Amino acid sequence: MNQKLKEKIYESLAAVLPITAIVFLISLFFVPMDLGKIAMFLSGSVMLIIGMGLFQLGAEMSMTPIGEGIGVQISKTRKMIIVLLIGFLMGVIITISEPDLQVLAEQVPAVPNLTLILTVAIGVGIFLALAIMRILLRISLSKMLIILYIALMIGSFFIPKEFIAVAFDSGGVTTGPMTVPFIMALGVGLASVRSDKNATSDSFGLVALSSIGPIIAVLILGLFFKPTEAEYSLSHIADVYTTQDVVMVFIKGLPKYIEEVAISILPIVLVFAIFQLACKRYQKAQVKRVIIGLLYTYLGLVMFLCGVNIGFAPVGSFLGEELASLSYNWILIPIGALIGYFIVKAEPAIQVLNHQVEGVTNGAISVRAMNRSMSIGVAVSVALAMLKVLLSIPIQWIIIPGYAVALILSCFVPKIFVGIAFDSGGVASGPMTTTFLLPLSIGVCEATGGNIMTDAFGVISLVALTPLIAIQIMGLVFKFKTMNEEQKVTPIISQADADEIFDFEED
Repeated sequence: MNQKLKEKIYESLAAVLPITAIVFLISLFFVPMDLGKIAMFLSGSVMLIIGMGLFQLGAEMSMTPIGEGIGVQISKTRKMIIVLLIGFLMGVIITISEPDLQVLAEQVPAVPNLTLILTVAIGVGIFLALAIMRILLRISLSKMLIILYIALMIGSFFIPKEFIAVAFDSGGVTTGPMTVPFIMALGVGLASVRSDKNATSDSFGLVALSSIGPIIAVLILGLFFKPTEAEYSLSHIADVYTTQDVVMVFIKGLPKYIEEVAISILPIVLVFAIFQLACKRYQKAQVKRVIIGLLYTYLGLVMFLCGVNIGFAPVGSFLGEELASLSYNWILIPIGALIGYFIVKAEPAIQVLNHQVEGVTNGAISVRAMNRSMSIGVAVSVALAMLKVLLSIPIQWIIIPGYAVALILSCFVPKIFVGIAFDSGGVASGPMTTTFLLPLSIGVCEATGGNIMTDAFGVISLVALTPLIAIQIMGLVFKFKTMNEEQKVTPIISQADADEIFDFEED
């Protein structure tokens, strides 16, 4: 086995094992599961681990160089209109390719799937173009975010309440395993041609701004569609009795994901082919490496989505229903926090972001520190999501104060942490959130008799919110540590200078 692939699979194993252990503990102490359900869950876990390992290696080999190459090429283009048009088209193509968006679109009633997908894609395209323009014109990310989020919050009061949670969830699902590696690398490529001191910090923020576009686009869409109730059918765990039954369930499910991921990957393959033919940027060996990387990405996503949707999602909805039916259903809040703490590590795009952050900052912000901050943030998110479902709390009561805190913090932390924080919020809400936490939330809502549109939806947007605060708090700690170190050095220098002057006067 390829040594690099082995490393990626070991990383995936370390990320998924804690979630597997939590599900087993829940089944042992709270919700007993028969051996058939456990076998399906374990088989899904194995596929998830291998799939995530393949995907991470593939993204590193293909999506990153494609994104960086296009970013560098865009920076050399002098006509702003061409730059904006390329940014818009890239945003639309990549978003339509995003599997998470397909999953969400199927759950939203009263709006045709294609209408929602195209609305979200156009929103991403417009705001990716704006994000590129921000880097090239060196506009402050913090100021842009404050203006846009204030406009977004005000706009949320003028659409049907049933649509607010879906709109915010749309911003979370657009930054998944397909989008993040490409957009992150695009930012690095754009900033690489600049030599000023802010180039590194400006390479972040594309994911953050790209997440705002779909929220605003779907809020506008809400003026024309008025969904009143969710027509959602909970996914059930297949009844299996033998190991052969387990294998057959996954084999029957594979063709759907083979086709789905092929449709997702095809636009990116076409973009790479057109880009290479037009610019001749990559040598033969590099082209071969990118093609192999795209193949790894394809195989990894097929296995990942098959494992998650057939093994993980049904267990999520089952556990949600059963735990909410307990007389002490408040236990969902600490269980949600525990699941949230570990589930974020199993998100493929998170690891792509964390490694890119470590590389761009030359190790100053480590993968370990990022993982810890993200885990704490998502733990709080999922706990809040469970509380929201149980008590039917309106999403705006949490979202508006949360973003207010995040935006205030953005005025005080180092610039690079602002971009990293708002990017991390987008990537935290990926396939694991959509296919495990959303079914868990819907299962709880079904058991408690709540409104799915207003109560269950919103978990994705909450997962995207709290990492903004957690990462910026890490930035404040980093800032204060740096200041303290500088203060410790200054007196020593001053005393040394004084001693030197004193010795000189004595001579």
